[in-house]
Order: sequence, then C-alpha cells, then structure tokens
Amino acid sequence: MGTKITGGVLLIVGTSIGAGMLALPIVTAASGFVASSLMLLVCWTIMTFGAFLLLEVNLWLPPRNNIITMARTTLGRPGEIIAWASYLLLLYSLLSAYISSGSDIFHGFTRILGIHSPVWLDSLVFVFIFGSIVFRGIQPVDYVNRALMITKFGSLFILIFFAMPHVQTGPLLQGQPALLTSTITVMLTSFGFANIIPSLRSYFHDDVKVLRKAVLIGSLIPLCCYLLWDLVILGTLPHATLVAIMQGGGSVTELTQALSQALQNASITGVARIFTTICILTSFLCVALSLSDFLADGLRIEKIGLGNALVNAMTFFPPLAIVIFYPSIFVKALNYAGICCVVLIVLLPALMAWSGRYHKKHLALGHYQVMGGRWAVVLLMIVSFVIIALGIQAAL
Repeated sequence: MGTKITGGVLLIVGTSIGAGMLALPIVTAASGFVASSLMLLVCWTIMTFGAFLLLEVNLWLPPRNNIITMARTTLGRPGEIIAWASYLLLLYSLLSAYISSGSDIFHGFTRILGIHSPVWLDSLVFVFIFGSIVFRGIQPVDYVNRALMITKFGSLFILIFFAMPHVQTGPLLQGQPALLTSTITVMLTSFGFANIIPSLRSYFHDDVKVLRKAVLIGSLIPLCCYLLWDLVILGTLPHATLVAIMQGGGSVTELTQALSQALQNASITGVARIFTTICILTSFLCVALSLSDFLADGLRIEKIGLGNALVNAMTFFPPLAIVIFYPSIFVKALNYAGICCVVLIVLLPALMAWSGRYHKKHLALGHYQVMGGRWAVVLLMIVSFVIIALGIQAAL
C-alpha cells in the first residue's frame, strides 16, 4: 500500500479502535466470548455495508459535501433534520465518552506526578492539547494518528503476548447469549468509522478504488483486534471483576488496574496505560475531525480563520460541558451513541441510497454502486429498525 492509503486505513482504524474497544469486554462479559464473537462479526457486516452505501451516496455529490447535504439532496428537509439530530447526538456522545475517559487517564498521570488537580481541569487541559491538533486540519491529524497507531499496535501485541498464557478456557465457554441484546449498540459503535468517509473522499481526491480498499482493510483490522482483545480480557479477568467495573461506570483506569493485577507483572501496567491512552486519543482526534467537517458543511462555514475557530468551538464546548458536570459518563455515553450510530451510519445511508437509486435516478447515474441491489438495502433498513428498538429498550 502507498503512504497515503496507509494513512487513510489508519484513520479508519483510529476512529474505530478507541473507547469502544475498551468497553467491549466490560459489556460482553455476561454474554460470553463465543456469543459476543459471533455478534461482533454480524455488527462488522452491518456497519461495513452501511459505510459502503455512505460512500456511494457521497460520490453522487461534489467533494467536501458531508451527511447534511447528502440527506437534504436525497431525502429533502425531513432527511436533513434526521441527519442533524442523529449526527450531533452521535458525535457529541462519542466525544463526551472520549473526553471522560481521556481526562480519567490524564488525572491518573497527574496523581503519579504528585499533582492533585480537579477532574474538570484535567478535562479542560485534555481538550485544549489535543483539540489544537484537530484545529489545524486533516493532514496534521493524519500524521499524529500514524505515530499513535504504530505505538498502539505495538502495545496491544505486547499485552496480548503477556496475557495469552493466563487465558483460561473455562471462562470463555461461559455466558448467557440472551444478554447480547443489551450490548449490541456498544458493539456497533465500535465499528462507527463511516462518519470520516466524506473527509477521506476529499483527501483521496475521488479515487474510488483506493477509497473502497481503505474502507475494507480499515474495517477488518478492528474486527481482528476486537476478537483478540475480548479473548484476552474475558479469558483472564474474573467475571465478577468485569461486572463490578461495569456497575462502577466502566472506568478505563479500573480495567487497566485489574489487568495488571491479573497478570502479576508490574511492567505491564505501563504498557496497558499507554495502550488505553492511545485508544482514546486516536478516536478523539478522528471523531472530532469528522464533527468539525460536518458542522462546517451543515452551517456552510469555511474552515479558515475565524470560521475555523467558530467550528472548533462548537465541536468541543458541548461535550466538554457534559463531562465537567457528568464525569462518569463513559459507558452510558457509548450506549446512547450506539442508537444514534445505527440511525446515522446504517438506516440513513440505506434510505439515501434507496431514494437516489430508485426515485432520483439522475443522482446515481454513472457512479459507483454497492452490490446487493434492492433487497440488500431493504434488509439493512429492517435490521436497523430492529436494532434501534433493542437499543431503546436497553437504555430505558
């Protein structure tokens, strides 16, 4: 692969592998490894197909058009309203989860240094430092993300290498598959990379072949990492420990400490902290970039000078305020994000594709089209409604 496509793949991987990966073993502990692995494969299929549909629809329009313009063009005013609501709820929920987890990690580091700063200040410093990278645009995010991804994969492989001898077969075969219905939204959020596709399209200058390859490879890598991560955590940590972490709000720091104690290796503590920190950082950078591009498109603001400052202020202030008032919102935010994720990245692309292909046929004329035809799009719509109903039921 060329340098640029590698960067694109890593941006997708960086968007996917983040807080969702850290939450997966916590929320899937009750259902067990076998059932959750099968469900992860199903979720990957659903989300990747939705991503390809989103790419198809985006290619009908000129570059630098995001989901707001796509929905307005294909579905009219109702589609635009749905896109606005679901996109803002999704990405603000995700950023709230990442800021919450990132400030938690940052707070742990400051305590090691003997600095006892309040949590709200840790959140503010976290956003200021890493938000400034997003402020500079996609190329700086790409370069920083590449460096972080190399470190992330290195630390992940070290963790898996040291943890694998501690994995026990018994816990992996346990679980209640019926409990999966309450975790499917978090699983889907773990593959929620499609929001970055409009930004990648501009970055790759409409090269459809490269875009398709980046989406496929970029989605398969997280799937493999999630399966390995679930295997290690569910086979190493006691079920009661994971349930306790879940009931306590799903703190990343608690998961890291539990893993270090189970492995009985002090050096692993540092590696685990590096891995969890980078997971949060890469997702934070990519999701914040996507949200800023979305706001610029929806509000028709040029990301230059004062316009760029305004877009980034709207990107970071709302989730920062949420975290300051509700610091333990990590897993809960991911649950809410999962429902919005299905609406935005699965249901909405299916509706837009249906409208553009079969009602406004001039839009799709002569452009790339995802395989499967009408039945695949209809099936995706049905699956979307079922998952949304399950997600709402679990949230109530």
